[in-house]
Amino acid sequence: MGHGKTKRVSDEPLMAYVALGANLGDAAATLSDAAGEIAGWSPGLAIGSSLWRTVPVDCPPGSPPFLNAALGLRPKPVTTPESLLDNLLALESKLGRTRSGLANAPRVIDLDLIAFGTETRNMPTLVLPHPQAHKRSFVLAPLAEIAPGLVLPGQQQTVSGLLATLGQAGEVVKTEQRILCL
Repeated sequence: MGHGKTKRVSDEPLMAYVALGANLGDAAATLSDAAGEIAGWSPGLAIGSSLWRTVPVDCPPGSPPFLNAALGLRPKPVTTPESLLDNLLALESKLGRTRSGLANAPRVIDLDLIAFGTETRNMPTLVLPHPQAHKRSFVLAPLAEIAPGLVLPGQQQTVSGLLATLGQAGEVVKTEQRILCL
């Protein structure tokens, strides 16, 4: 049997994508610290987006603007979506996140698991892909920067296509800073 040029999906490395956001304290430094730690969980090269300045969406009145970013990593073979989520929640705590109980309150760090390969989940603690990701320009803009051709499970369009459909309307502005300095 010869080696054909057809590439099967199973030949592609499994990638997980995390959305990062912060709007309290030194958000850029916190996001950089978080990205560095998450990248360390990847046996392969992690890819990080630029920082994007974004308007708070569905947040309490007077909430400061957010910095948002996206990070793609190759999970270790033993990593599951659930274990990755647990690690993200532990990292949020380590970086000083406290939960006030107020929905979408300002925060020093917010880490959301957006996708884990083609895995899907619908549990109280984890929904994959993230149920709001395809509707949020502050998630899609950084994600489209690092994975423009990614199709989230259950979607027909790429993240770039979804972003184009939403439009950005000044809600998200790319900064010169990148989340990972490699």
